[in-house]
Amino acid sequence: MAESRRRALPVDYDDDPGRFAANRLATPRDIHPLVSARMAAERVRPVLDVGGGTGVLGRLLADAGVPTVVLDAAAHVVQAPRPAVRADALALPFTDGVFGGAAALWMLYHFADPARVLTEVRRVLRPGGLLAVSAPSRHNDPELSSVLPEWGRPLSFDAELAPAVVGEVLDVVAVTSWDEPLLHLPDREAVTLYLRGRGLTEPAARAAALRVATPLRVTKRGSLIWARRQ
Repeated sequence: MAESRRRALPVDYDDDPGRFAANRLATPRDIHPLVSARMAAERVRPVLDVGGGTGVLGRLLADAGVPTVVLDAAAHVVQAPRPAVRADALALPFTDGVFGGAAALWMLYHFADPARVLTEVRRVLRPGGLLAVSAPSRHNDPELSSVLPEWGRPLSFDAELAPAVVGEVLDVVAVTSWDEPLLHLPDREAVTLYLRGRGLTEPAARAAALRVATPLRVTKRGSLIWARRQ
């Protein structure tokens, strides 16, 4: 696939906070508990959550007794548990090798060159440090392909590319992928909320929902990649 066809998703968290809120409400099931459980079980500490948003992973890790710093470029990082830092993932404000682990969940597709972020994360990891990253498939939500703009177009960081991109910077140790009907949308209001979270404006989401038969089971496709700095 030609590089020019890959797209980085826009960073709209400050400009359109309603979309972020809709996404969290519409997709309550996520991989954060899995990541937290492994970090805690392996006694990884401290952890840097890059692009950690309002602190979903940070709270889980705090409950497990794992010291965590949440970092995000968006203003909503003030809602995350402390310590929380508003900063650019391309210029992490930390010295080399200070973290035992890191996460970059559902965020690397915002960068045209995600390897640059991974290189920064590698810099602040200690040797042997553990990293978790996640990405959706470009063919995620196939049941909604007709109403999702640019469905199927490669992202700058998607499940199809992610292991290779991560492997350029760190040693990939495990990849877990899923392709299952994991999401139930019972009615058009639920479809509207979900499409809002997937980037449509409120009017566009409502109009698109009228074209979707409900109830609907949505197939989720993506990957969770674990890697280490050697």
